[in-house]
Amino acid sequence: MQMTAKPDSDRFQSGADKYAAYLETPEGRLRCGLAFANLQDFLVLPESRRSLRGLDLGCGTGATAVRLARLGIHMTLLDSSSAMLDIARRAAREAGVDGRIALNHGDAAQVANLFPAGSFDVVLCHNILEYVDDPNPVLSAAARMLQSDSTGILSILVRNWAGEVFKAGVKAGDLGEAEHNLTTMWGHESLFGGWVRLFTLNSLQVMTESASLAVAAKRGVRVISDYLPPQISRREEYERIFELERKLGSRLEFAAVARYIQVIARHSCASSSKETGP
Repeated sequence: MQMTAKPDSDRFQSGADKYAAYLETPEGRLRCGLAFANLQDFLVLPESRRSLRGLDLGCGTGATAVRLARLGIHMTLLDSSSAMLDIARRAAREAGVDGRIALNHGDAAQVANLFPAGSFDVVLCHNILEYVDDPNPVLSAAARMLQSDSTGILSILVRNWAGEVFKAGVKAGDLGEAEHNLTTMWGHESLFGGWVRLFTLNSLQVMTESASLAVAAKRGVRVISDYLPPQISRREEYERIFELERKLGSRLEFAAVARYIQVIARHSCASSSKETGP
C-alpha cells in the first residue's frame, strides 16, 4: 500500500477545534507539558536585555509558543492552517503575550524561503515532521534558521514507532495490529485521520546529524500514562503522573518505548553530542 505523510490542509483546517480540545485532555496536556519541560531544561535565557527569538514550525494552536512568550521570548509562528492560527491568535491575546507573537500562514517545507538563516535562538519542530513529504529537508532548513552559538537550541518531537506497537497491543488489545506495526514505519492518525510517519531514537539522531546538528538530549514523552488502569484518575493524579513521566522519559531504556520521542539539538560547531542538561 502506497502511503504519504503529506498533510491534507482540509483536515487541519476543519479539525482545529478538535485538536484544541484534545490539548485540554490529560493526554494532550502531558504531551505539551512534558515536551515544554524538557525544552526548558536546556533553554538559556540571556542575562542581558536582548530578547530571544523563537520559531515554531507547524505551530498548531500555539500552545508551546505562548508558554515561551510568557518567558519573554519573541515567537514567530508558522502553520498552513488559518484555523489553527486563529486559535493561536486568541490564545496569545488571552495570555497577554500577543505583542510577542507573530503569526505567519505558510508551509513548513518552504521555511528556508521565508526567513534569513540564523534568525532564531529557539526553533520548534513539534509534531510536524510526521506529516511532511520528506522530513530531512524540513529539518535541515529548520537547522539553518537556528543561531549558531551555544545557546541556540532546536526541539524535535515526533511519534515513536515502538509506541505504536505498544498502543495497539496494550491499549487497544489488538495483537494482529501490534504485529503489523512491527514491520511498518507508518501509523494511523486517529485525531485527523490518514497516515503519519513514525520515528525511532536512532533514526532521529541520524537525521539531526545529517542536518549538522549535535544531540544534547533524548527524551521520551508519555511512557506509561497511556496504559494506566482506569482506577487511576488521569485528572486527579495528573501531577504525580507528570513527575513520574519526567523520570521515565529521561532514561533511554524507557524513552525508547514512549508514545513520542523528543530530541534537543544544537549546531554541531556549538555543542558536543554529550548531554549537557539535567
